[in-house]
Amino acid sequence: MGNKAVKFGGSSLADANQFKKVASIIKSDPKRKYVVPSAPGKRFPDDIKVTDMLYKCCELAGSGVDFSDDFQLIKDRYNGIIADLGIDMSLDSEFDTIVSELKSRPAKDYAASRGEYLNGKILANYLGFNFVDAADVIVFDTKGVLLLDETVKKVRQKLKGLENAVIPGFYGKTTEGIIKTFSRGGSDVTGSIIANAVNAEIYENWTDVSGFLVADPRIVENPDVIETITYRELRELAYMGASVLHEDAIFPVRSAGIPINIRNTNKPEDAGTMIVSNDYDFSKESLGHTITGIAGKKGFSTINIEKAMMNNELGFGMKVLNVLYNNGISFEHMPSGIDTMSITVDSAKLAPVRDKVIAEIRREVNPDNIEIEDGIAILAIVGRRMKNTRGTVARVFASMAHARINVKLIDQGSSELNVIIGVSENDFAEAIRRIYDMFINSEK
Repeated sequence: MGNKAVKFGGSSLADANQFKKVASIIKSDPKRKYVVPSAPGKRFPDDIKVTDMLYKCCELAGSGVDFSDDFQLIKDRYNGIIADLGIDMSLDSEFDTIVSELKSRPAKDYAASRGEYLNGKILANYLGFNFVDAADVIVFDTKGVLLLDETVKKVRQKLKGLENAVIPGFYGKTTEGIIKTFSRGGSDVTGSIIANAVNAEIYENWTDVSGFLVADPRIVENPDVIETITYRELRELAYMGASVLHEDAIFPVRSAGIPINIRNTNKPEDAGTMIVSNDYDFSKESLGHTITGIAGKKGFSTINIEKAMMNNELGFGMKVLNVLYNNGISFEHMPSGIDTMSITVDSAKLAPVRDKVIAEIRREVNPDNIEIEDGIAILAIVGRRMKNTRGTVARVFASMAHARINVKLIDQGSSELNVIIGVSENDFAEAIRRIYDMFINSEK
């Protein structure tokens, strides 16, 4: 029988009722042997995440301020979960250790890691699973870089002979023995590493949504869930601002060919979203929408350069890009014509060197005209099916024309996996809604 690595987010373990849901999910499938928990999240909108409470205690400790009242709130939170679950355990010794550490060495990473550590202790007890401290298996170098090969080796050694285990997410330990955390959301990474190490048939990531959505629900009302998405599509959408998995959570499972299933703890009957390898066999897939998802970001500027016959001027583009490079600016897109070049860059990065960049471009290539247009939003229309579907770009333009939205730039990669368009920030939300209507609603 195979096995599954399952990670549960903070909202999935916010209180005892959520713990019970998680336990029911785990016990419903004997393959769910390796569990990665996050720290307790918010129980209601105005609630405070335990991780944030721990950060505050650390800050107070570092300033020499008594934090006993604030830490008592943390103790109450965990003790309340234990009492409501009706389990016989105490975390008093762990609480004392944490307080002692914060008073003597108030390190942020150590403080934040204790949220997952304590939650893992409770979950392991409640499930009757083995507890494995992530500090014993997740290894970072002295600069805080994950040592994946060494980590996988340690995980395999530690889990050998264990029928099941709870391994807290979010943290590990450096080769010098110092607790180190991933960036926020890093429990996703831990789950991915564990899935790799145990050769899981699937990595289930349980959260409070039933998978990834085609578009931002703050813009499109009740958008569809993406049933299946490739790693490449996911990367394109994530880069353009879609709220997806922690970016470092992809590599450990992608390299091992392990699919990810995003599931909803509160609706375990929902299939969620499957994230699969780029060479996944879609031949048996039922016909879906032309596009997989839409995402976008605001805050861009376009440097528009005009010069007669610039296409014949050797090194023209290189000189312009060297100016950006020397000023620490990378470009997002660069559509060009015979006499024109448009370079889209991050407005915030351009702002401090704006006049300097213009002056240097003038000096380097002597353009007939150069101007900067601000307030640009970039949208990515992503989908593996676009490559074999005629008229995709025409439909994008049609949706913009019907809404009287001016498309300021368009770019399509050679892979035909995505189409990028630029519009005014004022048209950003409406552009997404119109594209959604054109490709999703009209295809239902």
